[in-house]
Amino acid sequence: MNFRKFAVFAALAAALSIGALDAYARPGGGSSFGSRGAKTYSAPPSTHTAPGAAAPIQRSVTPKAGPSTPAATQPSRSGFGRGLMGGLLGGLLGAGLFGMLFGHGLMGGLGGLTSFLGLLLQIGLIVLVVRFAMNWFRNRQVAGAAPGGAQGAAYRGPASNGGLAGGAPNSGFGGGFGGGFAGQTPAPTAPLQIVQSDYQAFERRLGEVQAAFSAEDVGTLRRICTPEVAANLEQEIADNAARGLVNKVTGVRLLQGDLAESWREPDADYATVAMRFSLNDVLVEKATGRTVPGASTIPEEVTELWTFRRSPGADSSAWTLSAMQQAA
Repeated sequence: MNFRKFAVFAALAAALSIGALDAYARPGGGSSFGSRGAKTYSAPPSTHTAPGAAAPIQRSVTPKAGPSTPAATQPSRSGFGRGLMGGLLGGLLGAGLFGMLFGHGLMGGLGGLTSFLGLLLQIGLIVLVVRFAMNWFRNRQVAGAAPGGAQGAAYRGPASNGGLAGGAPNSGFGGGFGGGFAGQTPAPTAPLQIVQSDYQAFERRLGEVQAAFSAEDVGTLRRICTPEVAANLEQEIADNAARGLVNKVTGVRLLQGDLAESWREPDADYATVAMRFSLNDVLVEKATGRTVPGASTIPEEVTELWTFRRSPGADSSAWTLSAMQQAA
C-alpha cells in the first residue's frame, strides 16, 4: 500500500513538473534576456500590442552603467571674499592691522594716514593679500579632489552590447559581465527611421527563429541571432535534449505588431517591436516521438517584445535578434 501511494505521488509530481515545463517550452522559456545596447536596462515604451510594462532584462552581457559622478562643487568663498560686506570688513580689518603696526591702535590705521597716496597703498596691499589667500585655499581644494576625478575619467566610456562578435566564449551569462564596470556611461543614441521592408524582416525573423529552434538548427540560429541570443537558445535546446525532449513549434502566425522604439548608436542600429502571435508549442519525447502528456494541442497566443540589431548602414536583411522580453 505504501509503495502504491509513493508511485501515485511520484507520477503526480512528474506530471506537474512536465506541465510547468511545457507552459514555457517556447523559445526563450518565458524569460527576458539579451541586449538592447544603451537601453538594455531601460523599459521600452508601451504600445497598442503590448500596453503593459515589459519584463526587465534578466540576463545580459551588456554591462550596467555605473552611477553618475556628481558634479564637483565649487570651492566656497568665505571670509574676505564673500560679497561687498566681506570686502569692506577686510578693508577695515586690514587698515586696523596697519594702524597697530604703526602704533596707532586697532582703529588708528585709517585716522593716521597722512596722505591719499598712503591710503591707496594700503588698499592695494589689502587686495593683494586677500587674493593670494583665496587662490591658496582654492588650489588646495582642487588638488585634494584631483585623484578621484582622474580615476573616474579613466573608466568612462560607451557601453557595448557585450563584445561577443567573433566567437567569444558562451559562458558567464546572468551576471558574469553585467554590472562589472562601474563608471561606464551609455552610448549616445539618435532616432532611426523604420521602413516597410524592416517590418517585413521582423515578421520573417519571428518565423525563422521559431522554426530553427524547433528543428534544433544551431547554424541558422547563429546566423539570424546575435551570439548572445543564439547561445541562450542553444542552451535551452541542450537542456531539453538532456531530458530526452525536443520542443516542436509549428503554425507560427503574427496577429498584431507595432514599433516600440528604434534608435541608432555609434556601432549598431536597434529596433524594439511588440508582437502578438499564435503558435502550436509542444514538447516531444525524442525516443518515441510521443507528445508529452498534458501538453495542449490548442494554439496559444503570446505577446513578446523582440529587439533587433544590425550594423550601421546595413539593409533590412541584416537584422538579427538581439533580445527577447515578455510582455506584462
